Amino acid sequence: MSSIVDNVLPIFALIAIGWVAGAAGLLKPAVGDALGEFVFRLAVPVLLFRTIVNADFADASPWGLWLSYFTGVAVTWTAGHLIATRLFGRDRRIGVVAGVSSAFANNVFIGLPLVERILDARGMVALSILLSVHLPVMMIAGTLMMERAERREAGTPGQSVLAILRQVAVNLVRNPLVIGLTAGSLVHLAGIPVTGVPAAVMEQLANCAAPAALVSMGLGLRRYGISGNVGPALVMTALKLVALPATVLLVARLIGLDPVWTAALVLTASVPTGINAYLIANHFGVGHGLASSVITLTTALGAISVSIWALLLT
Repeated sequence: MSSIVDNVLPIFALIAIGWVAGAAGLLKPAVGDALGEFVFRLAVPVLLFRTIVNADFADASPWGLWLSYFTGVAVTWTAGHLIATRLFGRDRRIGVVAGVSSAFANNVFIGLPLVERILDARGMVALSILLSVHLPVMMIAGTLMMERAERREAGTPGQSVLAILRQVAVNLVRNPLVIGLTAGSLVHLAGIPVTGVPAAVMEQLANCAAPAALVSMGLGLRRYGISGNVGPALVMTALKLVALPATVLLVARLIGLDPVWTAALVLTASVPTGINAYLIANHFGVGHGLASSVITLTTALGAISVSIWALLLT
């Protein structure tokens, strides 16, 4: 139990330090934005590059990993959507935001540091394989469903599926995470060793990723807060922190997924909701309050939920 606490609490302590530093005026909001840009555009891509370059895949197939995680996403997203629309009487657009908020884990800013601290290199390989498809799958699904909900609720003409896919594809090509994963895969496949000065620089940048990501996450939390929709937000929080990791764990064990890969998936599924839920709500101009409240609640309760899941898995 003490080892779990020692691994989990420092992660959420860094988030709390970022929040306190922002609340006390020690760091301005612009610092959090700049730190987040550094993490997203440089530190994490280098971390992913290093992980893939040094990985031992041992002919492992990614299909079971993807099946386990995205089954959990599908179940939780569907439950969140139906509860928001049927139980709380919200419209379909809020239903999409509820689904995204309950199923979109913050696996870059919190998942990566968590898995890196608790598991061995194979856990990071599993998470890297997940990240290679996670963002495109979630963003395409969220955008398509919101476009469909917009047409039904507001009667507005939406973009065609091809237009949406084209836009997402262009964004992904420019995405630093995708670039880091792709570059790492190419270097790994080519068998090019990364040594000497390049390796030292890579290590220093990669080691910056976790603390910088967590502090920037804490600074960013100040712009969210509890913004109404408390009832739906509490339910979505339960779905995110309990139902999603539980479903991922169930499917992974049913198909006999590697235990370390299973632990990596469950741990990243158990982390708080990512800011992408708010970004989707902001882009379509609906559901800001719900997404904001779920992000805040899941982050506030995340230390407890992650500790429980880590204890069950180790």
